[in-house]
Formats: sequence, C-alpha cells, structure tokens
Amino acid sequence: MVEGSRLGRPRRVTGGAAGLVSHAGLVLVARVADATGLTAGFFAGVRSLNWRRHHPARVLLQFVVGLVDGARCVSDVAMLHPALVGPVPSVASLWRILNTVGPVELRGIARAVTDARERVWRAGASAAVAFIIDIDATLVTCRTAKQDAAATWKRSFGYHPLLALDAARGEVLALLMRPGNAGSNTASDHVIVLERAIDALPGAERAGHQRFDDPAVVQVEGLVRADAGGASHWLAEECRDRNLRFSIGFFCDARVRDALLLCQEEAWKPAVEPGGKRRPGAYVIELTRLIDLSSWPEGTRLICRRERPHPGAQLSLFDDHEGWRHTCFLTDQTSRNIARLELRHRQRGRAETVIRDVKACGLDTMPSADAVNNDTWAQLAATALNLCAWTRQLTLDRTGLARATPKTLRYKLFHTAGRYRGRHLDLDRDWAHTPTITRALDRLERRLPPHTVTNRQAA
Repeated sequence: MVEGSRLGRPRRVTGGAAGLVSHAGLVLVARVADATGLTAGFFAGVRSLNWRRHHPARVLLQFVVGLVDGARCVSDVAMLHPALVGPVPSVASLWRILNTVGPVELRGIARAVTDARERVWRAGASAAVAFIIDIDATLVTCRTAKQDAAATWKRSFGYHPLLALDAARGEVLALLMRPGNAGSNTASDHVIVLERAIDALPGAERAGHQRFDDPAVVQVEGLVRADAGGASHWLAEECRDRNLRFSIGFFCDARVRDALLLCQEEAWKPAVEPGGKRRPGAYVIELTRLIDLSSWPEGTRLICRRERPHPGAQLSLFDDHEGWRHTCFLTDQTSRNIARLELRHRQRGRAETVIRDVKACGLDTMPSADAVNNDTWAQLAATALNLCAWTRQLTLDRTGLARATPKTLRYKLFHTAGRYRGRHLDLDRDWAHTPTITRALDRLERRLPPHTVTNRQAA
C-alpha cells in the first residue's frame, strides 16, 4: 500500500496510556454549575434522601453533565470520568438513586434551577426590559410500552410534553409531562405550565405576575406567545390576571375568510424582517373591526399575514383559490405598528430551536418504564439544556459559539482531550478550541465567584 493512501496513521495501537481524560472540556460545564449555585441548590433540594457512599445530589448532577455530553441512557452516564465529576456509581447504583427521586425532590431541583437562573440573569451584561414566554408542545416517541405513554395524533406511541421556554436565551422554564394522546388545545395544561414558568423566573421578572397581583408592582413587562393550539379563552384570561400580554395563533375559520373578502387591497401593509427590512411577498392587516371578539378579553386584536406560499406548504381551499397563505394571531398589545407585532409573533419559531436542543440533551428518549423516573429524566434534560445556555451566556457570549447548539459545543469544546495529574487538568494544546475553554474558565471566575457546597448542605 502506498504511504499516502493510508487513512489510519498509527501503525500500532496499545492501551497503556495513563491519566488521560477524553471529554475533559466538560470541566467548563461543571464549573458553571458550581459558580451559578446549581450544585449547592441540588444538595439543598434533595437533602431528605438517605445515602451511604454516593450523595444523591452529586449523582443527579452527574446525570445532568452526562446529558449535556449526549448520554442516551443511564449506562452512558456511568461512562463519565471521575477526574471531572468525582466518583461515578455503577449502573445499578444510578438506577437505585434515580428510583428514590419523587415529587418533593423534583420541587427541590426546580428551586435550585430557579436560584441559579437568578444569578445568571443578574450577571448578564444588560438588564432585560421585557421577557417572552413561549408555550409549545412536542412529541416524544417510545419503542416499547411505558407507563402513561399513549398513541399520538401522528400515529406513533409515546409522550406529548408541554414546555414553556425563554427562546431568546435558549432556556426551558417549565416542562409538563403528558401522555401521547394529550390534546394540543388543552387550556388547563397551558395554564399549569404558565404558572410553573412564572415561578421559575427570577424575582424581578416574577414580581407582579402572580395571579391577581397589582399591576403597579410589575417591574418587567412580560409576553406569552403560543401557536393556534394555545388559542383558548382560559389562557388569554390567565395572562390578563397575571398582568401579561399575549400573542397566540388563531385558526383561519369562516369568519376570518369572510372578513378577508371585505378587505381592500390598499389596506394591506408590507411585513418586515428583524432588521426593519421589508419582507418580500408578505403583507399584514388588522381584522379587529371586522370580526366579533367580544368573548375575548377587552382590547384583544386580530392580525392576519398573507404571503406567497413556499414549496410544499399546506394550503386550504381558500388559500389555494386566492394564491396566498394566510396566518392569524390574537394579541392584546397596544402598539399601532401591526407589522412589528406580526414580526414579534413570527419570531415564536425560535421555540422550535430550543425544543430541538432539549431533545438533543435527552428529552427524546425515556429510559424507564416508570412514569416518575421518566419525569425526573425529563426535568434533568431541561436542566442540562439550561446549563448549556448559561455556559454560553456567561463564558461564550463574545465568541462565535454564543448561539451554538449542544451538538456543536460537544464537538468543539466538551470532547476536548486532556491529561489529569494530581488536581491539575492539562488540556490538549494542539486542539483548536483549547484557548476558548481556558478563556471561558477565566471569564467565568471574573463574572461569578465559585459557589461552594457547605458541609451542612452535604450532610
């Protein structure tokens, strides 16, 4: 064989190297968990559990780090290197600890994530003047029968979780596990996940948004967005009771089609892109005066967008006849610039990106036949995605990885090799992204001092 035609360069492969760590870049994730107080919060949240050798809080954090690393099952978590996250239990011990987690511990984990989010958002470069909560559902298929799993509307089998997201920051605020046959327009589920999302916000953002709070105590304005599956009077009234604005999709029914036939061509206004540039072939119009909206909260408006359909778009008979694709949404925002309101609602599509990322962190697989275990797994998967988002916000906001997906972060940062000697981790100097990791660690120490676990919390 010609030397230049060889793909595998080593002529001899042995297994005698010592002190090597294959996924040494995960030390950045572990440091972020410590600095944000997530580690201390886990120890406080599950302090009621009994333990002998492996503390349940540390093991659950190892689950989170494993999901960040791309773990698909419990045995994958057992492959973590002890030099990064401490001694890792056996697979049997991991299962045993996972089985001990119940509703009390899940609430403790939720409080830990909320407190960590408070530190991250307060350490941000600029204070937010408003927040947006996106509510959306997704399907998680199962290959075998599991507790609470059911047939889905797509003729598959599994779960239909409902999520509340902060799409701008790439975080999951709340997650409600539901069977696969749960409806997309179930108003009670939307109200529950919205309540959990408000409770998961930091103090300043949460102020004034509990049910029936005085609007005068609101510090940060909030908006709730949802697709047509969230178009219910209950959700709209809930937003009004919580001093939140809403922007929810609305089906183009017969009333909307009759109103569109009454619209004059010159009444349509050009739609815009995020930079203010005109969106080609798209127009918006307000239909509030042409449709009876008296059953909705006072001030509700109906806005419609039409645009030329892209290849493969599903059109109704009305759209096919007119040659335009029409989409509508309801909102109680008071701005007269309907093009900007439509753009703000259209950006709800970012929620799909967050759902894709949380599935990449383990939500797309349910490893247990027990519903509580799968609920715990889902909450840990959401925490893993939040940990990735906080890593980007705190350490990578000035790099080209500020909006990187978990898969990209794994390939470029987390799977970096290193050598562990004593308590010193030496990363591969020839890897292109090693300087990015070291600078990120330095930036983290400057922005957030380490938040250590006390002996009392570990007891």
